[in-house]
Parts: sequence; C-alpha cells; structure tokens
Amino acid sequence: MTISILGPAKRDLINGFHFYEKQLPGLGSYFLDSIYSDIDSLVIYSGIHPIKFDYYCMLSKRFPFAIYYKIEENNVFIDAILDCRQNPDKTEKRLGGNPK
Repeated sequence: MTISILGPAKRDLINGFHFYEKQLPGLGSYFLDSIYSDIDSLVIYSGIHPIKFDYYCMLSKRFPFAIYYKIEENNVFIDAILDCRQNPDKTEKRLGGNPK
C-alpha cells in the first residue's frame, strides 16, 4: 500500500502548521507529527472510514482535522486535510460530491 499526499492536501498541512505555530511555538510541529501518524495508519486501516463527499473521511486523533482520501488499487491518495471547525459548506465546495 502506497500513500500519496496530493498538492492541495500538502497546502492544508502547511496552513495547519502555521495556524498552530502562531498559537504556541512548537505546536505546529506537533500538529504535523500527529497528522503524519494518522496518515501512516492508513497503511493498515484505509477503507474502513465513513464516506463523505465521495471520499473516505478519517478524523485525526489529536486535532480537529479530517483527512479525506480515495483508494485506487493498492494506492491511497489524500486529497484534503481540513479543519472540522470550518463551515461545512466550505468543505462541500472544496470536495464536491455527496455529503452523505
């Protein structure tokens, strides 16, 4: 199983890092470490998460973020890593699809 973080999701990570780093120095790095740990778990747990907006949606264990991904053959493609506190309409606009 290979995991790819696509460009938009990489930008989400950078934005999250900067947000938390402004709150407290070092918290941005902790945010990235936590999210990457969640992403690494997809090697084992990909495909078990609920589907929202036509993507699998895994919630982060330590931060209020959702990781949206798709599976194609033996590959996981992460399209977005979004803050769950934002307006759901913004998430729907970004991801499109059916909110289910």
